[in-house]
Amino acid sequence: MTNETTPELRRGWTTGACATAATKAALMRLWGGAFPQEVGITLPKGETPVFPLVLTEAGAGFARVGITKDAGDDPDVTHGALIVVTVTVSLGGVVFAAGEGVGTVTKAGLPIAVGEPAINPVPREMITAVVQEMADRFGQPPDIRVEVSVPGGRALALKTWNPRLGIEGGLSILGTTGVVRPFSCAAWIASIHRGIDVARAEKLPHVAGCTGATSEKAVQALYDLPDHAMLDMGDFAGGMLKYLVKRPVGRVTIGGGIGKMTKLAQGAVDLHSKRSQVDFAGLADLSGDMRVAEANTALEAYEIAGSALAEKVAGQALAQVQARFGSPDIAFDIVIIDRKGAIIARAGA
Repeated sequence: MTNETTPELRRGWTTGACATAATKAALMRLWGGAFPQEVGITLPKGETPVFPLVLTEAGAGFARVGITKDAGDDPDVTHGALIVVTVTVSLGGVVFAAGEGVGTVTKAGLPIAVGEPAINPVPREMITAVVQEMADRFGQPPDIRVEVSVPGGRALALKTWNPRLGIEGGLSILGTTGVVRPFSCAAWIASIHRGIDVARAEKLPHVAGCTGATSEKAVQALYDLPDHAMLDMGDFAGGMLKYLVKRPVGRVTIGGGIGKMTKLAQGAVDLHSKRSQVDFAGLADLSGDMRVAEANTALEAYEIAGSALAEKVAGQALAQVQARFGSPDIAFDIVIIDRKGAIIARAGA
């Protein structure tokens, strides 16, 4: 008998960390006269990564550095992207600018003001600290314009939540710790929270969280909701609902297929297949059809018991949500769809 261990997933570095390192290396050229071969920075929790420089350019009054983002083993759309920073002297203080492929904030509710480059607060703090560090080292005033670019970022941003959040023209420069941890649930949930913040700032009366693209399309069409009303809930119903309790929106629709909505009906709020399972005996009791207990999937159970089961699941899911997250400020409803996107059951508002 052998013992096998799962190899540890490799972590990576955020776009914010890459931009900070690129800023430091560019200032070493602007103020010190030479580019380093690699550059190290200290992240908020004390990690000290070192980044090789893959692009270096300089001229009269500017220096530019590019660093390739390594997201480790996380399936990050920006893995392999080139993060480029160009530094020039500003009229006063650290000034941020969005270059090619970096978005601009166009909707309220995000932690960056409307009209500002989509460079999040912690990366701004990290970059500002590096500017001060280099200014102290080279005896210069910390008056620097930092332009961040991501070649190809406009196309990459279409694979993110940025368009829905009102970030136009490209990617966000992100990171609260500087570290990308593989398959981070926290990062996904944080994006859901930002979607809620934007919806509230826009004073939307109705938002929807769905488990996937098919249910999202059906729910959006059912209620004629704008894109920024659609929260990318995925499996994280609990992460969405807990935040909504504190920051309510008047009406909240939860949509998904029969399998994930059954889990919700049975009390799960993390709907991922590895973290929650359908209780088929309980589903049989709910349906009143004991054949359902022998089903292998919720879809098979639905095929056995028919639309009456779907309606009961929708009703029980609504009851679970109201019991755990009910608020006088929120009206909930549930929409269940089949694999083709047809609505098979509804409950609630």
